[in-house]
Amino acid sequence: EAPKMFAKDTEVNHEAVIKKLNEIISARGKKGTDRNEQIALLKELQSISNANNLGPAISMKIMFHIISAIYDYNPNIATCMRSEMWEKCLAGVSELLDMVEANPDINIGENILEESENVTTPPYRVRGCVLTIVERMDEEFTKMLQACDAHSTEYVDRLKDEKEVCVILDRLQTYLVPRGTTEEICRVYLRRIEHMYYKFDPEAYDNPKLENKSFKDMEEMCKFIYAKDLTDRLRTRSMLCQIYHQALHDRWYQARDLMLMSHLQDTIQHSDVPTQILYNRTMVQLGLCAFRKGNIRDAHNALVDIQSGGRAKELLAQGLLLQRQHERTPEQEKIEKRRLLPYHMHINLELLECVYLVSAMLIEVPYMAAHEMDARRRMISKNFHHVMRMSERQALTGPPESMREHVVAASKAMKTGNWKECKNYIINEKMNAKVWELFYKSETVQEMVTSKIQEESLRTYLFTYSSVYDSLSLETLAEMFEIDQGVVHSIISKMIINEELMASLDEPTHTVVMHRTEPTRLQSLALQLSEKVSSLVDNNERIMELKQGNLFFQKSGGMQDRQDRFQGNYQQNRNQNWQDRRNQRQNYSQRERAY
Repeated sequence: EAPKMFAKDTEVNHEAVIKKLNEIISARGKKGTDRNEQIALLKELQSISNANNLGPAISMKIMFHIISAIYDYNPNIATCMRSEMWEKCLAGVSELLDMVEANPDINIGENILEESENVTTPPYRVRGCVLTIVERMDEEFTKMLQACDAHSTEYVDRLKDEKEVCVILDRLQTYLVPRGTTEEICRVYLRRIEHMYYKFDPEAYDNPKLENKSFKDMEEMCKFIYAKDLTDRLRTRSMLCQIYHQALHDRWYQARDLMLMSHLQDTIQHSDVPTQILYNRTMVQLGLCAFRKGNIRDAHNALVDIQSGGRAKELLAQGLLLQRQHERTPEQEKIEKRRLLPYHMHINLELLECVYLVSAMLIEVPYMAAHEMDARRRMISKNFHHVMRMSERQALTGPPESMREHVVAASKAMKTGNWKECKNYIINEKMNAKVWELFYKSETVQEMVTSKIQEESLRTYLFTYSSVYDSLSLETLAEMFEIDQGVVHSIISKMIINEELMASLDEPTHTVVMHRTEPTRLQSLALQLSEKVSSLVDNNERIMELKQGNLFFQKSGGMQDRQDRFQGNYQQNRNQNWQDRRNQRQNYSQRERAY
């Protein structure tokens, strides 16, 4: 039954409706107010206003209050609204946009005071902000996704509403661009960018030269924000979103250049936490893009900060880790849970770790082989060394099961130059299902990984066994590692130029002639032993000198001299010595004159 708003004889005009509206609003937020009833009263008031043809402005004013009442229904900001309320909210915002689009002559704004509102006669002026309402709706949508179980059908059903949310944002953009301020346009553009940047478009990936709508829209909106934004936060976020979007579609050089030119890595620590999370996500996506393109060192450098601490899940806002050192307060936990990303935006952490460890293996294993006897060898990847040490501590090593064990087994095979075994550990049915098939066009990624394993295994083989050979045939090496002879020539030439391999290429016979200037393993161990023995002798001699010096001081009263020095007698003795030397000089000159 509809609630009774006015008495039978009351004339329903603008004054009566506004009076009743203020009466309903005055109860907002008070103890004991039924929020459901408030929404029902406002809807009934709007229908009465429409029935009496009181104009679009008063209906719009009531609509603003209806949506505010829906937002107020849930008093706790940390929890999401109920699904029936969410549906009402979506319908209300769509209806408000219909009104706004149908009546472009109505002036709407936050800066309009209640006293200067005009809802009776044109030109209409209504206090309110459509952008703020849409932004709040977007935040509520994120909260609803956070509250759902990621693996339930409820999450999928709720995610279907994203299409409608994006349509509302498009309509708002169409409305604001001709009449909004630059700040408002930047805000609505950023909302649209944040719904676009993580979505993969196979068409854009397959045809990078063709003009794609999503890329075009993204570029136009980002350029506008770069030029017009005054807050710096919106510019930073839009730039990170654009880099992420470029990297997701394998546009490595554009994404890398934009990141380097922005200098965000120097100032990101001063940004707010959600922007830092977005930066972490962008760096991870940039690293994955570099890996897919075969730039292994760039991939390792991009991923090392995220992977080195073992807190990738937390840094990417994909879940909370148990903290052993100090417990989180309930308030801190609520804040951190509010920052978590919805499940459909997550980056696969096992894929990320596998890419990082494979990159580290391809860099670290040849480096370890080249500097095997170097006592001052630095670590390129601490995480990789930790994984290797953990495997070495195991008393019994069975066949690899997990992704880490596969990478460790592959590293051990690469150390001996056995590239086929290494490749079989990295690319097999189990690893394909866990990691490689998650890539778009996984066959090209697997081919790239195989070629890199062949090249780095060749380098490792040369570092490890160069002292054994007098000369090596390029043809034999090409057959062993199943790569083109030109590639073998190129790799060995680079190693000779960089002074990593003491050898020379004999072009007529296509052989590598070893100079054998580097010490063998036995010679290196002997050199290390002699260095350690000499340092031990030096230390012993120093200790003996110190002991002898102390005995001498005690015998000669040197200790007393040092005490006198500290007590101020040192200066007096110094003056006395100076006076004695002066007297000696005078006596000498007198004797000289007498002579």
